[in-house]
Amino acid sequence: MIWRPASRNSFGLQQDTVRTADGRDKVEQKSIFSGHSLRAAAFAIFIAVVSMATGCATPVGVRYLDPQKEYQKLTANVLSGDTLSAETMQILNRSGLADKYGSEPAQVIAAIHKGLPTVKEADRIFALAEVSFLHASRGGGRAYFLSAAIYAYAFLFSGDGEGASNTFDPRLRIAADLYSQGIAKGLKAEDTREVLLKAGRYSIPYGDLVITTNPDQFRWGSFRLVNFVEASQLEVRGLRNWYRWRGIGAPLVASLESLPGVENLAFARVPPAMKVPATAFLRLDDVQKGLKTGHVTGRLELVTTEAGTSIDVDSRTVPLEFGLSSALAYTLEGSQVYKLELKGLLSGNFRLFKETSRFKDNVFLMAPYRPGRIPIVLIHGTASSPARWAQLINEIQNDRELWGRYQVWLFTYNTGNPILYSAGILVEGLKNTVKELDPEGKDPAMKKMVVIGHSQGGLLTKLTAVNSGTRFWENASSTAFDQLDVSAETKDLLRRSMFYRALPFVKRVVFISTPHQGSYVSGGWIGRLTGKLISLPGKLLSPLTEVVKQAAGSTTLKALKDVPKSTDNMAPGSPFIKAISAMPVAPGVMAHSILAVKNPDDPKEEWTDGVVKYESAHIEGVTSELIVHSGHSAQEEPQAIEEVRRILLENLKDQQ
Repeated sequence: MIWRPASRNSFGLQQDTVRTADGRDKVEQKSIFSGHSLRAAAFAIFIAVVSMATGCATPVGVRYLDPQKEYQKLTANVLSGDTLSAETMQILNRSGLADKYGSEPAQVIAAIHKGLPTVKEADRIFALAEVSFLHASRGGGRAYFLSAAIYAYAFLFSGDGEGASNTFDPRLRIAADLYSQGIAKGLKAEDTREVLLKAGRYSIPYGDLVITTNPDQFRWGSFRLVNFVEASQLEVRGLRNWYRWRGIGAPLVASLESLPGVENLAFARVPPAMKVPATAFLRLDDVQKGLKTGHVTGRLELVTTEAGTSIDVDSRTVPLEFGLSSALAYTLEGSQVYKLELKGLLSGNFRLFKETSRFKDNVFLMAPYRPGRIPIVLIHGTASSPARWAQLINEIQNDRELWGRYQVWLFTYNTGNPILYSAGILVEGLKNTVKELDPEGKDPAMKKMVVIGHSQGGLLTKLTAVNSGTRFWENASSTAFDQLDVSAETKDLLRRSMFYRALPFVKRVVFISTPHQGSYVSGGWIGRLTGKLISLPGKLLSPLTEVVKQAAGSTTLKALKDVPKSTDNMAPGSPFIKAISAMPVAPGVMAHSILAVKNPDDPKEEWTDGVVKYESAHIEGVTSELIVHSGHSAQEEPQAIEEVRRILLENLKDQQ
């Protein structure tokens, strides 16, 4: 027998060729496996065959994503979830640091900070900003938040501009947010929600950060800005839209602290309870050098919208980030104004705000007076308050076409008082405010005032733009006003309440759900019952007592109990309604109507907003009339607010 070298087939069997005695070759096969090995090999072969048959996934391949997961994967970053962006993960994977970051994040951050020779500098810096922020968010400490802000600043404003060279790079917006959030969270107090804008030396993982401040920047007119909170941490409720002015810097909301003995005319009518939007911008000195030496220095700058909405950095003008909606909602959070609206109807002596210089004439401003900005005066309706204008104010102050062109003024009053008495306070208050803020009459914008009134406030609005002559007085007395023998104080009160001339600085009026012909609710049992519950102010009753005694028999008042309340005034057919409905808006004043109809499918003669019928709210001669599908509180409805915006834009064109 002759043996020939063995061969092995593809199934793991060894083949030997043997020549037999008769000269023929014979192939003998035997397994190279034995026992357990043979069974394992057979199982492996079986699995391989099944895998090929079922099309099992290859080591590298793809799978389809649903649209939502697709977008989440495209936009994932440390600010949208507990994950890192694809760009940062690429750096970690290329450097072999991805697995280690999960267990030793601080060591990985230090390694990347030290340098990655094959990675572009801008990519490395951005990755450092993101991994530092994620580590801080997971409890690594506020030093890493500050470090993230420094890295992000370097990415955005480095000397070579490499990080910001591609305006389509999504990392630019992420870096701006990392910078803003890093400042706010890095400077936040350990035990409160307050952001502490203080000078000092702060520890960072690779050294220190020295911050300087300018105390004058914390001064806001006759106030000091205090108690800063992150605007982004304030979840806004109640407002239809939450606006965020995209830009750079940490958006904050500040409270006000009055400065004793300091008076600033522009801030004289700003309530101290107002919350102010501000932005903290940390301007770093030669950030690239600071990253190398471990000693970073910078100046903390505090900016309000009154000071500006942009900032210059390295010869570039960049927008600042603000949270105006957050500031407005924070101002109204927990406000007692809502709870006191009914009391403002029933008690003529009640004041929604304490009687101080900031609330004299019942006129106050949402922001300090700025020459060149046209006043918008908002007048609320019955059993209401200035807070009910929040939706409109939020839209106006966040409209970039209107921004810097208008200023919001608010008028408040006891809504149960006689309408002529309240209107007299309004007219006198507007005169005094204009004279106080622009004593020399040099501001042309002050002469283009827009007055907007809702419901009863619409009737007050009309009285700023009519020439009444003696009509109201003749309804009240047969004695000529000049012959009335009463005290000077009484005569002054009667004069401003009974005689109206169109204010020369009012150029446009807007009526919203206004009962020009009266309200059927006021004329019904609800209005009569409410009228019995309303008490009138002593400031009105004392002069009227004098009138009743002196002009007995020549006045419609037989006794003080006959003094009409606002609900009596608004009853259809009342002497007041008859008189004011017959008065046209003065020449030169443009008027607009916004009417509400609850069920527009009803016959037109049945249209109503639940309080005022269409036939009462509709008046002839207006420049525009818009019907809104709404209940009586149409001033809060989007369609009505958009109409006000259209009117304000139209007003700007007319002033050019």
